[in-house]
Amino acid sequence: YVEAAQALAREMYQVSSKEKDSASGISHGFRICLSRPAKPEEIDGLEKLFKKAYNVYEKDPKLAEMMVTQPMSQNIKGLDNSKLAALTVVGNVLLNLDEFLMKR
Repeated sequence: YVEAAQALAREMYQVSSKEKDSASGISHGFRICLSRPAKPEEIDGLEKLFKKAYNVYEKDPKLAEMMVTQPMSQNIKGLDNSKLAALTVVGNVLLNLDEFLMKR
């Protein structure tokens, strides 16, 4: 799951870098995982998680690097490891949602 979350985070990172805002990347990841647009309250909750994780990883760059490179290979140069690590946390949550795992 960590590797899948890392791959999803890289996809969300690309979108959020183009749009210059984390919500666009999170919305993109949500749509990839659940095949529907996110409700505003869902995005708000995921953005809060992103900001909380980002603050942790920004204070500890070594921890952020571990999150984006373990167990995958090295990170692509020029990417913000703190942002990518925080998006990995969000991606992990998306991949563990009941709606992602089961069709009802």
